[in-house]
Amino acid sequence: MQKFLKTLISRRTIVQAVIGVSLYLLFSRYNISLWWLLVPGVLTGLLFGKVFCRWMCPLGFVMELIMGMDSSQKLKQMYQYHKIGCPIAWMQGVMNRMSVLNIKLNFETCKTCGLCDKQCYIATLEPEKYSLYKAGKKRPGDAYACSKCLSCVAVCPNGSLRYKGGR
Repeated sequence: MQKFLKTLISRRTIVQAVIGVSLYLLFSRYNISLWWLLVPGVLTGLLFGKVFCRWMCPLGFVMELIMGMDSSQKLKQMYQYHKIGCPIAWMQGVMNRMSVLNIKLNFETCKTCGLCDKQCYIATLEPEKYSLYKAGKKRPGDAYACSKCLSCVAVCPNGSLRYKGGR
C-alpha cells in the first residue's frame, strides 16, 4: 500500500489535471451550480482532509503550473493565500484536524533527517512554527493551510511518515 501511495503522490499533478479538467468540463458544459460540489467537498474533507486544492481543483492546477515556472518564496506565499475565496478550501481546511486519514509520524523510526520539512511548503514558509518531526512545534498536516499534497510522506526515506487513519 505504501508503494502505491508513493507512486500516486509522484503523479499527483497528473491526477489533479485529470480530475480538475473533468470537473471543469462537467460543471461548465452541463451548467451545474458549484453548490453541488460542496457536498462532495465536505465528504472528501471528512475522509481525507483538505485534498481538493492539490488533488482536484482546476484553479489549483493552474496555480501549480504558474508556481512551476518560478518557485520563489513570493509565489509559494501567493499559492497559500489564493484559496481565501474558495468555500471548499474553507470547509476542508477546518476538517484537516478531524479527517479520518491524517499524516502520522512514527517517532521511533524517524531519523530526524529533515527531508520532510524541506519538502513541506508550510514548514518551509513558517519553520519557527511548524515541523513534521521536531518536538514542540505544530504539525503542518493539522494546519488549515495543509492541502495534503503528501510530498512529505513520499520523501521520507524510511517510511516514518504515513498517511493513514486514526488520531
